[in-house]
Formats: sequence, C-alpha cells, structure tokens
Amino acid sequence: MRRGKSAVLGAAIVLAGVLGLTGAAPGAQAQTAPPVFTDGHGLTVVKQPWWVDEHQRTFKFVVKSTEVPRYSAMAGQVSGEHVIMVTLPEGYDTSGGTRYPVQYHLHGHPDYPDTRLNQQMFEESTAGGVPLISVAPNGSGRGWYTNWVNPPAELGPQNWENFHLGQVVPFVDANLRTIASREGRAISGHSMGGFGAMHYAERRPELFAYAGSFSGGLDLLNQAQRAAVVATTQLPGSGTPTVAPDAIFGVPVWPLDTVWNAESPAQHVRSLRGMGVALYTGNGGNLAENPVQAVTESVARDTNLVTRDNLAAAGIPHTFVDYGDGSTWAEGCNGKHAQPACLKADMKHFTGLLMAGLAHP
Repeated sequence: MRRGKSAVLGAAIVLAGVLGLTGAAPGAQAQTAPPVFTDGHGLTVVKQPWWVDEHQRTFKFVVKSTEVPRYSAMAGQVSGEHVIMVTLPEGYDTSGGTRYPVQYHLHGHPDYPDTRLNQQMFEESTAGGVPLISVAPNGSGRGWYTNWVNPPAELGPQNWENFHLGQVVPFVDANLRTIASREGRAISGHSMGGFGAMHYAERRPELFAYAGSFSGGLDLLNQAQRAAVVATTQLPGSGTPTVAPDAIFGVPVWPLDTVWNAESPAQHVRSLRGMGVALYTGNGGNLAENPVQAVTESVARDTNLVTRDNLAAAGIPHTFVDYGDGSTWAEGCNGKHAQPACLKADMKHFTGLLMAGLAHP
C-alpha cells in the first residue's frame, strides 16, 4: 500500500513539474550548459567555458597558445593563459543548426577582454534577437595586435597577430556554429584595439567583410601616437615585466623605423577596398575635465582624420562618425577616450552596419 502511495505521489510530482506547478519562479530560464570546446589550431583549452551570470548569454574560457606562450601580465592575469569572452545571440541554444556571423572585438590598453563594459556593449547591442556572435580575445595590456619585432627572451615569441588570426578565428569556427567565411566575419576594437582591428583587416582582407575602429590610434607616423605606444612598453600597469622600447615595432626613430611605417593602418588602406569600414571618434570634450582622457581622444581623432582622408583619396566608401564632445551622440557621452556611454553608442551603431553588411540568418 505504501509503495502504491509513493508511486502516485511520484507521478504527481512529475506531472506538477510538467505543468509548471512546482513553485519555480514564473519565466525562470532552464539551466543550460555553455558549449564544450575542443583543442585545436595551436590552442589548448585550460578551462572550459562557464557562464558569467544567470542570463546565460555570455561565457568565458581560457586557452594556451603556441604563438604567445607567455606575456606581460596585468593584475589578475596568469601569464600564458588567455581569457576569451563570448556573447551568444539570444536563442542560440534552441536554434538547431543555425549559423551566425561573428564580430571579433579587440580591447584597448591597458585593459582586459572580459570587462563588464565589454559584456554590456555586446549584450545591449544584440538585444532583441540580433543574430550575431561577439568574441573578445585577450590582447595583453600592451600586445598591440602585431607580431613583435624584438620580444624579450623571458617571454618568448609575442606573435599576437598569428595568435588571433591563425588560431583564435579558426578555433571559434570549429567550436561554435559560425558562418565560417569572410561574408560572416567582422572585426572591431577600441583604442589600441581600434588600431588592431584596422591593422588585421588590412593584413588579412580575405578574413573580414567589415572593420570598425572606436577611437583607434591609427597613424603610427603621428609622433604623439608613436610616443604613446613607446610609453606602454614602460608602464608597469600595462603588465609585468616591462619591455624595451623597441620590443614591439622596433626602433621608433628614422631611419630605423621601417616597421612602424609598414604597420601603420592610416597609410595602408587600399587593401580595405570592397570591405565595410567604419571609424568613430570624439574630440575629447572639455579639456579641464579629465585632461588625460581628453588629450588621448584628441590625438586619436587626429589619427582618424588622416585615415579618413586616405580612404577618401583611395575612393573607398566608409562611415566616419566624428561626434565631437558627444552631446549629440549619446546620453552621458562626453567625447572623451574610453567613455562608456560613447563606446556603447559606437557599438550599437556599428552592429546596425554589420546587420546590413554581413551574411546572417
């Protein structure tokens, strides 16, 4: 008799669960696991993906790379371990075999790929069903998205370009449901990452259909920009150990500055022909308010103006957004460098361009 009552009770519990009568919060999302990644393309998974919060749209994972086996680590980083953050489109887990375009977004200096701001930018710009995967790879505090000329022996090779383009891109395509072709791939970045996005797009135009720079330092012939890059090699806050001034692009003084000149995005725009291009910049706003960020944005703007002029001279269509002090661009935007409201507006606008220019469901 007891067994019969237990069976009836068990059936009732199961039925209640099916009918949603178990007391679970209305609208509560079923717990799903993030994707499981497989080693490949020179990357070894050190830590499998985990959700960053209960919304289950954004996850992080950790890999090791043969191209950057160690790097100058900032606070909270483990040298040689690369955190990568991914935001999936809403409904990715229930969309069957649907494949999505990917935007690779490169962080600035000295910053991290997995910041709360990056997560907000990705999730807010794709809210409401925008079918886009966003990927933010580690670029180190001073990686500068290039293969270093003179990496220090204690770190080994610093082939950031090889890491991102030769390893991360095919690794993501192998582990997520992406549109694994140029038509489904874009690259963007902020500040140092804006430089990286344009540099990568110019170096490998067969990989990307769209490129975007948010306040990027795009002209390495600009002496203020060149001084800023050299400064990053000496700042402990950009990673330990610090490195020699010629470690990244070589000697920064003529006539030994050939790599600086060759790697400068502003002067090598012709390979962007046929690609969507968007540049965003402010003017720094009120100089008396946060003068460092104001001057930094002003220098970035100068480098963007040179890039814009070279794009126009080459007859390459592009979008150029100069929002000045930010007052007409977005609420809370003040035109300064690394200002969250400005960057969120940049990303929202850029995502709209991507949805008009990329292949997607």
